Amino acid sequence: MELSEQTVLVTGAGRGLGQGIAASFLAAGSRVVINYRKSATGAQTLAETAGPTKAVALQADVTRPEEVAAMFAAAQQHFGSPVTTVINNALADFSFNGDARATAETIAWEDFDAQFSGSVRGALNTTQCALAGMRSTGFGRVVNIGTNLFLNPVVPYHDYTAAKAALLSLTRTMAADLGPENISVNMVSGGLLRTTDASAGTPDAVFDYIAAATPLRKVTTPAELADAVLFFASPWARAVTGQNLMVDGGLVMN
Repeated sequence: MELSEQTVLVTGAGRGLGQGIAASFLAAGSRVVINYRKSATGAQTLAETAGPTKAVALQADVTRPEEVAAMFAAAQQHFGSPVTTVINNALADFSFNGDARATAETIAWEDFDAQFSGSVRGALNTTQCALAGMRSTGFGRVVNIGTNLFLNPVVPYHDYTAAKAALLSLTRTMAADLGPENISVNMVSGGLLRTTDASAGTPDAVFDYIAAATPLRKVTTPAELADAVLFFASPWARAVTGQNLMVDGGLVMN
């Protein structure tokens, strides 16, 4: 299915990377559900700019199954067609500031629980809600947003990294389970992005260090990561599933 024929849900799309991904799908002609939890202004502004035939902003906490179900129903009513493509980008509240991170001595299980809920439970809820519509169209694409930190923990964010590693495992098991129904499940893993709300607290010295260590000598932008997300949703990736693509300028070579 061409990108212009797809109805795409991007979670956590009211700001940062999610907003960049949603904007990229809109530029490709997709119909886009711009999900947000708290960032109403950013989501609604993007939807109004695109127009009602191409975008709708819908509030839902993806960790709550009943809110996710209501969002999918509202999206189908708005566009008259089911969601075919799910981008699991939503992130539990987190700041990429290594100086302020919880260390091995201080981190609590509640920190892990919050990240697992946001990454794994959220992705499970949206994927399960999307299955009926994907099956009815005979087509489905799920792209989960990961991180290069579980291969190169240059800053040891214990809770965030563990949750994204679990999401990679879910990506692969879902790919194996859903592949026979023409539903692919892949992951795009970036490094530190310049700049999102989550990385706004990152010191400039960290950006400079990563840029210097990267073969392309720069820090990846949200728009550059969005390109890879669109690849997995596009016909070019029709034979690709269960994969994790690093988009970090070559910092991690996998």
